[in-house]
Amino acid sequence: MTKQLEKATFAGGCFWCMVEPFDRRPGINDIISGYTGGHTENPTYEEVCSETTGHVEAVQITFDPDVFPYEDLLELYWQQIDPTDHEGQFNDRGESYKPVIFYHNDKQKQLAEESMQALENSGKFNDPIVVEIKEAQTFYPAEEHHQDYYKKNAFHYKLYKKGSGRKDFIDKYWKQKDREKLRQELTDLQYKVTQEEATETPYQNEYWDHEEDGIYVDVVSGEPLFSSTDKYDAGCGWPSFTRPISQLEERLDTSLGMRRVEVRSDYADSHLGHVFEDGPVQEGGLRYCINSAALRFIPKDQLDKEGYGKYKVLFEEDK
Repeated sequence: MTKQLEKATFAGGCFWCMVEPFDRRPGINDIISGYTGGHTENPTYEEVCSETTGHVEAVQITFDPDVFPYEDLLELYWQQIDPTDHEGQFNDRGESYKPVIFYHNDKQKQLAEESMQALENSGKFNDPIVVEIKEAQTFYPAEEHHQDYYKKNAFHYKLYKKGSGRKDFIDKYWKQKDREKLRQELTDLQYKVTQEEATETPYQNEYWDHEEDGIYVDVVSGEPLFSSTDKYDAGCGWPSFTRPISQLEERLDTSLGMRRVEVRSDYADSHLGHVFEDGPVQEGGLRYCINSAALRFIPKDQLDKEGYGKYKVLFEEDK
């Protein structure tokens, strides 16, 4: 039976920054950066930025509502923007950067209005929520070099996200964790590792010698982290990988009287482990030494069911 996919369209400032957070979630089939809401056919990036076409930069997401419901997309959308700013987003000013939710049906409209009212009632912001909710209009894909920008130009993307003020805003308003909720959802070891930077015992953890094909995701958020195709036995007693399959946060760790590089998941900010420069030279020379308790394994034959179908390409012989 073919799954019934739906579309969601969100504007939240620069579309470079609106792809990454959704792209890492299960059930997301496709994300296109583009322009919508204006009066000019097939506008270019330069025309949209000139503020003469009426378009906003936006992303159009094709998703499986059974895996990642529209309500969850809305929650994730709010966590990427400043919902009190209707004149742009962060350092990007002008009509083409204003935040808008474009609904594709009456149900999406209702859910968007309810989620905005809930945010208004939450008291998180002192100023009113000013995001517009509009009916979806013709969506024009942006130029190819704008698609998946966070992957194609990872270094510049990180600098831009930080320099624009978006990252600091998200960290301040949206990454305050509900510790009590996490304590209820995670095992004691999972909580201590991901939230308190604990380290589990070598050779006595779930995945150190695990050899099944599949991907490893963040136990907190479900964001994809590593693939079994990059896993190897480093002889250290913890799962070791030569590379991640998505962007990770790196921080200097001077605890225990050592200088190490800690790695954390980007979205949930979970402590994962450390990265060292003693990995296989032919694979780039890095060793990501990760705690099993920070991971959840998705077998290759369960990727579609769990909403990670696009990662099947990692296991194709001719990839």
